[in-house]
Amino acid sequence: MEISRRNFLKFSGGAVAAGAVGAGVVAPEEARAAALPIRDAKATTTICPYCAVGCGIVVHTKGGKVINTEGDPAHPINEGTLCSKGASLYQWINNPTRITKPRYRAAGAKEWQELEWDDAIDRIAKLVKKSRDESFKKKNAKGQVVNRTDAIASVGSAALDNEECYLLQKWLRSLGLVYIEHQARI
Repeated sequence: MEISRRNFLKFSGGAVAAGAVGAGVVAPEEARAAALPIRDAKATTTICPYCAVGCGIVVHTKGGKVINTEGDPAHPINEGTLCSKGASLYQWINNPTRITKPRYRAAGAKEWQELEWDDAIDRIAKLVKKSRDESFKKKNAKGQVVNRTDAIASVGSAALDNEECYLLQKWLRSLGLVYIEHQARI
């Protein structure tokens, strides 16, 4: 007998049917939905930290831990979609090798040491004040009042919204900074 595609399907279908009958009728299980891990989680909306697009993200937390991140379908920019970096945010947050505390390496030292956040912020504040005090100019060479420092510069983040950028700009100008740049312009 010649095996054609039609004959093959007939015989294989018959074999499957015979096997099902021979094995007995299996009673169907009751259908039920699986409980989603985010069912009782707190959902918080935020902005993706990676680029200047500003995609919306929904972060689900339970017991103080992030258990899921996904695109925000109600956000007007991305409407629930995320790029590969935004989609991998959950893995970045829950990475066991992620550095979560500030580190400091003293001048000439080979090893980094971990600092508490309050200690790191105090150190940064003291160094900014020291640099500003040592380099602050009230007047330029022409005798004009300038009230500035040329020793400190700032590069802002695209993850900041307009209001945060405005406040950062005001604070930096109050310190006398002249060199203020933003990531979106670079």
